[in-house]
Amino acid sequence: MKTLTLSALTVALAGFCQASFADTLRMECPVSPGGKEYCKYIKDRFEKQTQHQLEFVEFPSGSDEKLALLQQLFAAKDGKAVDVFETDTIWIGLLDKQTLDLTEAMGSEKDKFFPGPWQNNSVNGHLKAVPGYIDTGVLFYRKDLLDKYQEQPPKTWQDLTRIATKIQAAERKEGKKNFWGLVFQGKSYEGLTCNALEWVDSYGGGTFIDEKGNITINNPKAAQALDMAQGWIGTIAPKGVLGYKEEESRSVFQNGDALFMRNWPYAYQLSQADDSPLKGKVGVTALPSGPEGNGATALGGWHWSVNGNTKNPDAAIALVKILTDDDSQKTRLKMLGHAPTRVALYDDKEVQALAPHLTMFRDIFAKAVPRPATVTKAQYPRVSNAIFNVTFSVLNGKEDGKKAVADLEKRLKRTKASDWR
Repeated sequence: MKTLTLSALTVALAGFCQASFADTLRMECPVSPGGKEYCKYIKDRFEKQTQHQLEFVEFPSGSDEKLALLQQLFAAKDGKAVDVFETDTIWIGLLDKQTLDLTEAMGSEKDKFFPGPWQNNSVNGHLKAVPGYIDTGVLFYRKDLLDKYQEQPPKTWQDLTRIATKIQAAERKEGKKNFWGLVFQGKSYEGLTCNALEWVDSYGGGTFIDEKGNITINNPKAAQALDMAQGWIGTIAPKGVLGYKEEESRSVFQNGDALFMRNWPYAYQLSQADDSPLKGKVGVTALPSGPEGNGATALGGWHWSVNGNTKNPDAAIALVKILTDDDSQKTRLKMLGHAPTRVALYDDKEVQALAPHLTMFRDIFAKAVPRPATVTKAQYPRVSNAIFNVTFSVLNGKEDGKKAVADLEKRLKRTKASDWR
């Protein structure tokens, strides 16, 4: 495995006079388009407000590779390579012991953020990251086809199944032989854990593991939710969905070959591009509810954490405050297209003018459900692996929901042993 050193990272330095600065901090700069412009904006603000200097570090774009480098850095107790960095939603518990406690500095900001990310970022009552931008699962639909067949966006999974069956059959009669009612992320990977969480929780079957660390998956409602999803395969969803991740799903939907799609908000802007066959034809709504009226959407997104070994904790906290305030989140939306995590910004006229589609997501973001990552800490990768593999075994017909939830309970108990650690 590659050894982590400063030379293994890309440090972007601007011209400066070191003598005029108190301390030098290193912050991760997003590698996505617009990242460099955004980081220059942050540098200008931070250096003006604090008299410290800011340098930038670019981590690998691949999530797994980035995590591996961070873990090497922490193992070496390196407080110089990076001070402030972005943490994936599912890393908060995993990196608990390696990140600075931000409760005292930022705890009073809690009510200004969407509740799901804030809950996700708290480990045993201690805030270990501040929400940077939010992502959740949503349901995309063809507005033109629902109008054509006099249907409304589905409120329940039962509605979705009925509407998808009806319109799929009708469209195929008109010659669209490859048209399907629904596409989603059915491949055996982290994305399937997100889908499974949404199905199970919407049915009242819980979140696999509750906030106290109790394993709750083995129940009839969870089994029913998985059986429901299995019933879609080969009927309203192609068997090929078992190999789909986000982009495969989007490709089928955006090519006009599906009525409904479960995906993340990023897909909306792409569907409205000038070269998209679906420009002006796509609607977005919350994922359907289960039989008892429950709705659920898996939380995604990235968050700002401070290296627990930083030599400049006060300056690092000042940087996090800048990164997560109103102006920075609006600037990030403008430059990178990332949805703000501060609730009040969705009423901001500048934000509404900049990204009017975000009004469709506000209520959805407010109901985001974290995956059981924070509570399971370093064992979450094994937890998720068990969840998506067992869910996949249901989707491909190897076992039914009842057997699957019992099997999953056993696997999770073996992983937990005496406690999550």
